[in-house]
Amino acid sequence: MRERMRKPKAIIVGGSIAGISCAKALILAGWDVVVIEKTRGPPTGNPTGAGIALHLLSQKIVKSWLHQPDLLHNITLPLTIDQNRAVDREKNICRVLARDENFNYLQAHWTDLHGLIYNTLPVEIVFWGHLYLTFCISHDKSTVNVKAKNLRTDVIIDVVGDLLVAADGSRSSVRQTFLPDSKLRYTGYCAWRGVFDFSENENSETIQGIRKAYPELGNGVHTDLVPGTHTVLYELMYKRLNWIWYITQPELACFILPFICIRGGSATMKVSSDMIKKMHQEVEKICAPEHATVIKETKEPFLNLIADCDPLTQIYWDNVVLIGDAAHPITPHCARSTNMAIADAAVLGKCLERWEPENLHSALEEHQSVRLPVTNKQVLHSRRVGLIKLGLPLPDRGLLIQTQQVLRIKQRSLPFFDDVPATLE
Repeated sequence: MRERMRKPKAIIVGGSIAGISCAKALILAGWDVVVIEKTRGPPTGNPTGAGIALHLLSQKIVKSWLHQPDLLHNITLPLTIDQNRAVDREKNICRVLARDENFNYLQAHWTDLHGLIYNTLPVEIVFWGHLYLTFCISHDKSTVNVKAKNLRTDVIIDVVGDLLVAADGSRSSVRQTFLPDSKLRYTGYCAWRGVFDFSENENSETIQGIRKAYPELGNGVHTDLVPGTHTVLYELMYKRLNWIWYITQPELACFILPFICIRGGSATMKVSSDMIKKMHQEVEKICAPEHATVIKETKEPFLNLIADCDPLTQIYWDNVVLIGDAAHPITPHCARSTNMAIADAAVLGKCLERWEPENLHSALEEHQSVRLPVTNKQVLHSRRVGLIKLGLPLPDRGLLIQTQQVLRIKQRSLPFFDDVPATLE
């Protein structure tokens, strides 16, 4: 009887948005939770943090986790427009290819969203500064033991639980244990990214210029497609602009392995001052002068190598389950990485709540049956959108014929775009 009264316990590897979202969902489902995260503390303005576009489903889920749902709106800006333009800088011609005026997304900075969710958790459940090492499942498959190292003291700790949740990113060590042949696939292009803070001078010539060039900047995501490349620009809360510049770089394929992925299918690469200087010179040839100025005045731009992974056929084994980027590394073109992770967490929480702890296998089977068909199609669709926007060859159609593909680049064309899993209804 005493054993039955014990709360089931989950060990979550990874304290990014996927991990803390899962922690919140599982606590609400009646589970005890421990989160193991190698960084030494919560993010407080990480320069590599970027913008996140939250879908309506993600908004609903996150609000349900908050004591005051309106807090989400305090850190976000509404995005009502999703616009893609074809741009010819030499002829100074712009043509709208696809436009959605009912986008209904919210735009947040990664650090702000992480903090919002993290602040709803008991502080003692996250083991900051602990490096996940390995795990083993008991002979009767009733428990899982995780070893982690305290990076400050080098002490190895053991954590025992009923469930291991791998939220350890697109280069997941846990996934490699079960699927050693599942590899990240470099896409052939990378992205310069940055957040331009204009809070101290919101009436500068740079800001006046970019608002004149993009009159609807505060209301949407603006993507400019130039042959062989494209840029993305949108505004964040607290007087910040987020920009992305995608460029084809096939020769970078050999660099994908040495770098640790931050989120989604991206690996952040260290950049030198010479690389930044060259980037500034090249961006002047691609972007409008106003946009190029924003990029050149951004402090600490960073470079992502873009990768994804062929869809998995399985995301759980015994009492181990993958969520977030560990389960489905994806390119960023359809703004799905964080949205998929939040949905994963919510569905897993509801499945665990529906089934008793002794029926863990049934709960994980339901979670897999709900999420896998959705995430697999979204990974492949986002891959295709990336090829279209960069003008790269498509597997079945050769080189892009822009006018035949414009509908695919709209966010709303994503499979299961408006889908709400029955588990969450």
